[in-house]
Amino acid sequence: MLYYLFEFLENNYQIPGAGLFQFITFRAALAVLTSLLIATVYGKKIILFLQKKQIGETVRDLGLDGQKQKAGTPTMGGLIIILATLIPVLLFAKLDNIYVILLIVTTIWMGIIGFIDDYIKIFKKDKEGLQGKFKILGQVVLGLIVGTTLYFHPEVTMKERSQSVITTEYTLEKVAGAEVKSVRTTVPFFKNNELDYTSFIGWMGDGAKEYAWLIFIPVVIIIVTAVSNGANLTDGIDGLAAGSSAIIVLTLGIFTWISGNIIFSNYLDIMFIPRAGELVVFVAAFVGALVGFLWYNAFPAQVFMGDTGSLTIGGVIAVIAIIIRKELLIPVLCGIFFAESISVMLQVGYFKYTKKKYGEGKRVFLMAPLHHHYQKKGYHESKIVTRFWIVGILLAVITVVTLKVR
Repeated sequence: MLYYLFEFLENNYQIPGAGLFQFITFRAALAVLTSLLIATVYGKKIILFLQKKQIGETVRDLGLDGQKQKAGTPTMGGLIIILATLIPVLLFAKLDNIYVILLIVTTIWMGIIGFIDDYIKIFKKDKEGLQGKFKILGQVVLGLIVGTTLYFHPEVTMKERSQSVITTEYTLEKVAGAEVKSVRTTVPFFKNNELDYTSFIGWMGDGAKEYAWLIFIPVVIIIVTAVSNGANLTDGIDGLAAGSSAIIVLTLGIFTWISGNIIFSNYLDIMFIPRAGELVVFVAAFVGALVGFLWYNAFPAQVFMGDTGSLTIGGVIAVIAIIIRKELLIPVLCGIFFAESISVMLQVGYFKYTKKKYGEGKRVFLMAPLHHHYQKKGYHESKIVTRFWIVGILLAVITVVTLKVR
């Protein structure tokens, strides 16, 4: 909203300094500072409110040291992340930008699903929370909304690659191509690193391009569902999900800024996505909210994010990656989420297989998800979290390096 106010003041009254709001970097800086202040200052008030209403975590006895002491710790702390993200975005972002609108919808949508899940656990005394089928349904519907919007909305375009043309007898000049609708995405580590989803239905003939949504939308649904559940599984010990997510989102912010900047995208030979640069403001606010939440969530946690936070985080990360066409980098960048999800699938799958074959279920890990395995081995929470963060930073560096390693 402030963007439009200062744009009006600049155009009509030429007030000194009002033009700064035209710069994405300036508004992103204001967004991250505002979100940090909201999360740290007002986060404490939200925690006190949750304590007053006795909205505390019911911790199952998993036989882990220090676990019983966590019982009663306020949960639904994801509300801090949501509020600390949305308020700066509403203040500093262009609210007519389709990508910003999609991320606002994602934040609210996944926040509601997570809130319902936490509400059932706490107030209905049902440890299972929202039934899995309804949770998956909510994620699928969000994926359908995001995929349909990105495919059909007229403002969701990308620039064709720049071409060198002769402008005089002796000089060459690079001219950006036209804006086009496309379902191309980036394939990491390859020189000709673009994949067109249309190629999967090329056998349908010349008119196959019209049916590319048959591939694109299901892919979006799968990614949104997988990443949101991965973030949910990672939220198991103090500071792990918030810290890992901050690293991931900050890295996506780098890609977002480059993808929305015609000069740097051209220099690095990656897709230029018009209007995507505005997402930097949202990313900045989201990073600030995660770091601010970590102020209270670091060991020993004063608040847990609950599904209200973890599902929202996963959904937002997935949608950002899809918007900037870097979804195939998710297994690398979100390697922590990926490992946590795989550990659960391996544990459950192997247990069922051995129980059916030998009559007694066996396990791959001492406990799943993976962070609980290391707890069972005697590692302190802080050591596990710090090491996971280090791995997350290494994966983030590898992800950024893919800009040049092809």
